[in-house]
Amino acid sequence: MHQASNYNLREEIKEYWSMRAATFDEQPGHEIFSETERVAWHALFERHFGKGDGRKALDLASGTGVISHLMHDLGFAVTGMDWSEAMLEKARAKSKQRGSKIRFLLGDAERTLEDDDSYDVIITRHLVWTLVDPVAAFTEWFRVLKPGGKLLIVDGDFVSPTWATKLNKALAGLFERLGMRKPVAAVPHMQTHHDILARVHFSDGARADEVSKMLRQIGFDPIAVDFNLKKIHSAQKKHISLAKGLERGAQHRYAICAQKPLVD
Repeated sequence: MHQASNYNLREEIKEYWSMRAATFDEQPGHEIFSETERVAWHALFERHFGKGDGRKALDLASGTGVISHLMHDLGFAVTGMDWSEAMLEKARAKSKQRGSKIRFLLGDAERTLEDDDSYDVIITRHLVWTLVDPVAAFTEWFRVLKPGGKLLIVDGDFVSPTWATKLNKALAGLFERLGMRKPVAAVPHMQTHHDILARVHFSDGARADEVSKMLRQIGFDPIAVDFNLKKIHSAQKKHISLAKGLERGAQHRYAICAQKPLVD
């Protein structure tokens, strides 16, 4: 019964992101909207990975290929993997337009089917908070990495209310009562989003300390948590409302770099 429940949830997640594919690149925080943001992402990746120099990189839950292309810019031989064919269709079209040599595969980030010790680096952005079984996923990523290889997780707690969330909600309610603002219409996909979120492992928010603890238990060492994402967020804020910018800046967002130990 438990396995059937997990299977159903995983299928719902897959269908949800396939539905979002058509408009995915329209949202700041997904696609890159300025050279300033692009440079900030490059700096983050170089800080933890260094230059690509032809090394093999796996971008898990690659979506429309945004992170894959950033890694390609730095000289990595990139494989993007996503389980939504709709996302991959957009990623491949983007890659063809840009003339980038990125391999995009249909696959499951929790069960990649890739060979042991086959990638120098693995990168994920905003994937971990959606995982049904993070321990199984982290074990899989450990297996696929070469000894000495590095995993970079860019994620956050997008669930726990912050001071900015509470302030924005209070102000919105006040403005509506005063007739200064019309009630905001419900976004069709948001109910599906909330229904799924309530059942994933990190339903209470993916905190850096909990994710790091799991990675350490799998065998990753050393592990470093990087909260220095201000330049990325500052660039994104220029393309969103003040309210959303405040909320994004107050959230617990991070990058975790974890290494698979070298074999003695």
